[in-house]
Amino acid sequence: MTLSIETIDFHGLEAYRLNGPRGASAIVSRLGGQVLSWITPDGRERLFLSERAVFDGSMPIRGGIPVCFPQFANLGSLPKHGFLRTRTWQLGAQRCGQDYALLTLTTEDDADTRALWPHSFRVELTVMLEADRIDLELCVVNTGDQPFAFTGALHTYLRTIQVEDVSLEGLYGHHYLDALKGGEPIRDSGMGVSPEAEIDRVYRDVRRPLLLSAGNLSLGIQNQDFPDVVLWNPWVERCGQLPDMAPEGWRHMLCVEAAIATNPLTVAPGEEWYGRQTLVSV
Repeated sequence: MTLSIETIDFHGLEAYRLNGPRGASAIVSRLGGQVLSWITPDGRERLFLSERAVFDGSMPIRGGIPVCFPQFANLGSLPKHGFLRTRTWQLGAQRCGQDYALLTLTTEDDADTRALWPHSFRVELTVMLEADRIDLELCVVNTGDQPFAFTGALHTYLRTIQVEDVSLEGLYGHHYLDALKGGEPIRDSGMGVSPEAEIDRVYRDVRRPLLLSAGNLSLGIQNQDFPDVVLWNPWVERCGQLPDMAPEGWRHMLCVEAAIATNPLTVAPGEEWYGRQTLVSV
């Protein structure tokens, strides 16, 4: 099969389908610069996208891999997770090799963003699709004449068959902040994290790779230059309060996010910061 990148309509949105090796594919929306689908050669969808997701730009799209910038969650005065998730991004680079398809989308400041956050910036998201692997590289460029500090994340929604049956390995010994327990640091003493209720944790200074053991949807996860890992699942009660989630949606997802959540990063004028998340089917 010839590797290619094509423009498609996805629920009324302009999006790009990356057709990769051995039938792998990914869909990236211009709205939010958001990866909305990743299918591996076995035909399995690896990302969760809510069946009640809203695609008209009135609210962020629930699922896929949203880009959070320049604020993670409610850790500041900006809208939750910043303001990029409902912006229309521009097409940058696109190319295909013998064993990959690559796409870059970009967005930058304008009068609307400066009214909320008075800084000049450019953000680039590069998605590289291989047969059993997808790489997302986020680049933040300070195009102004003053330094700025930011938090953010690749808010990755991973698909599960039943989240109660999964285990995330690789976080043993790390301290995490639990938003459901007042944010006090807690040391992870278990061999694997298996959600049994609502979970909202920020694991700090994670450098080792992670393994999501989830039956035939298992994944290896590697983050580079994102210091934190966020785990989130709303569980039954919280899910019922989210209008863009079906009642059973919580069961089929676990967010494992590459994040800058506990300590903002500062970018000097004219400088760049890069962070990467790699997902590999195993």
